[in-house]
Amino acid sequence: MKTIQGKKIKDKEWEFDSDFLNLKDPLVLIFGNRYLLESNTIYKEIRKKFPTGHLVFGSTSGEILSNSVFEDSISITAIEFERSFFDIKTENILDHKKNAKEAGVSLIEKFKKEGLKHLFVISEGSFVNGSDLIEGIESTFNDNTLAITGGLCGDDARFEKTLASYNENPKEGEIVGIGFYGETLEFTYANYGGWTPFGPERVITKSAGNVLWEIDNVPALDIYKKYLGAKAAQLPQAALLYPLSVKSPNAEKAIVRTILNIDEDSNTMILAGDVPEGSIVQLMMATVDNIANGAFKAAELAMKNRKKKPELGLLISCVGRKLVMDQRVEEEIEEVQHVIGKDVTISGFYSYGEMAPFTNNKKCILHNQTMTLTLISE
Repeated sequence: MKTIQGKKIKDKEWEFDSDFLNLKDPLVLIFGNRYLLESNTIYKEIRKKFPTGHLVFGSTSGEILSNSVFEDSISITAIEFERSFFDIKTENILDHKKNAKEAGVSLIEKFKKEGLKHLFVISEGSFVNGSDLIEGIESTFNDNTLAITGGLCGDDARFEKTLASYNENPKEGEIVGIGFYGETLEFTYANYGGWTPFGPERVITKSAGNVLWEIDNVPALDIYKKYLGAKAAQLPQAALLYPLSVKSPNAEKAIVRTILNIDEDSNTMILAGDVPEGSIVQLMMATVDNIANGAFKAAELAMKNRKKKPELGLLISCVGRKLVMDQRVEEEIEEVQHVIGKDVTISGFYSYGEMAPFTNNKKCILHNQTMTLTLISE
């Protein structure tokens, strides 16, 4: 595996860690600020640098490159796989009337299933139901033989729109799947939060998919506004600091859900994934140290059963974690690097939702407010 990394800060020139850009048919991961990716020339600009590259774009809430976190930038990680191969397919959720499950089914049906070792997904993030998307992708793999990781694109803390694409200018609604094939490939993955529940346990009494209506028969949005006080005027961004712990009736573990948007007219909240009726919920909060420690634990879990040293680490962390960490945000990347090694190429972004199975399981779950790692070697 060979990698080259580079970045472009707003109003500055491109910088690369190597002058050798002649990689053979590389996978080129391009994560960036939504406004910068809206440029009509960005695809042609990067295509000139990687004429034979497979260019995958995703908008973010912050770019992760090596041990640093950038804003108002575009990051590039180009990867040449020397003993394995990949295939890339796309689907647009707008073609499915925003039905994420249907879009997921359509996406996975485009892949050759024989030998498919891992699927990495970069999805639109502003209105997709991530839980339904995963369910659709997994629907043709009932034996849980396929592991899925990835994330929902971000738009800083604006929640206006997100962009993604493959070999074209970034656009709305796009879902990109990168399928990896090859006996020499090793993938491990993990996720961990670091958030602490507080306040009383409550029950979701009215919901539909990822739309939350009532908790304890009280409008959920009213409960949030009560806790947020003056910060309620900053919803939905302010809710990133107080996500929900959700334990559905049949689940073994609680998951975390954050708010993508609110609807004042219906007094509802739209979350990144399903929030089933009957689930036990609690508000959550976190400290900088707890979040950094969570990243460390995620890295430990991802390294636990590896046979070979990772060469590439794809990190998807949540925008809510970034807001809490603020000026210390790079500490969680440093904690990961401390565990997996400073010579491992690190790329990734801050997202509106993270996809990964729990440890020792291949069934993918949509997470919020976690650090999710996908470690790759060949």
